[in-house]
Amino acid sequence: MDIRGCYVAIVTPFNNDGSINEPALRDHIEFLIGKEVSGIVPCGTTGESATLLWDEHNLVVDIAIDQAKGRVQVIAGAGSNNTAESIAAAQHAQQKGADAILCITPYYNKPNQEGLFQHFRAVAQKVDVPIVVYNVPGRTGVNLIPQTLERLCEFDNIIAVKEASADVTQVSEIHRLCGDRISILSGDDSLTLPILSVGGKGVISVVANIIPQKMCNMISSFFENELETARKIHEEILPLSQAMFIETNPISVKTAVNLMGMRGGPLRLPLVEMSENNKKQLISVLRKYNLYTGN
Repeated sequence: MDIRGCYVAIVTPFNNDGSINEPALRDHIEFLIGKEVSGIVPCGTTGESATLLWDEHNLVVDIAIDQAKGRVQVIAGAGSNNTAESIAAAQHAQQKGADAILCITPYYNKPNQEGLFQHFRAVAQKVDVPIVVYNVPGRTGVNLIPQTLERLCEFDNIIAVKEASADVTQVSEIHRLCGDRISILSGDDSLTLPILSVGGKGVISVVANIIPQKMCNMISSFFENELETARKIHEEILPLSQAMFIETNPISVKTAVNLMGMRGGPLRLPLVEMSENNKKQLISVLRKYNLYTGN
């Protein structure tokens, strides 16, 4: 499986009663496919996976696979701090036809490097579907170091890493140790271009929920050796990428989706609506990109 380009960590639309809004989810996926993204990633952090029941989690994955219909890759979230749960989610995604799974480092437990290795080893041995390892220390409390990722290269179905450590030096070390055995995807929109420059292949993006074409164009420009164009797009979208983290992800991006009329719906507790001051700040940024024309 070739992992390259712009993958979108999609929001999960909810109805006002908190249930999954399937028509809105399908419409959002169709919008992204129309903008030529490489793939979609349901049930990640941006999809509020932490507050989805497992039946709901699997339903969102099923809807995404069905709506994509093979037109773009689907990398299904299948992460947990419980290895058995992660395996079960991965097996479901494989059975339903996901192209790959996204498997986060176990959070809260704070396993050491051997524990992290054994977790991913257990998942890799129970499924055949390609695995994208997800490293986001700011969320999980643990950092998957490059040497451990190098050990994981022995498993043929561990094919990529989503790196959200915000440490470009660590990304460079991953590429030095793993080379082409692991595809590196940026987990931070603002660092996508720097990560491409040290061996990255693409991004799993938050901001691409609202500007997918821009992110696709930046990445394609880089790989077409149009580096000045890539840099200009990077600088153009940088304030918007930063605005997606005015508050905890996915509060800002889901608010932006709603402001743009794309029916993201409410957030689930313990996440709450943006404060008025922060919402005004977000609206100000969206207006600069002609993404919001309301009052």
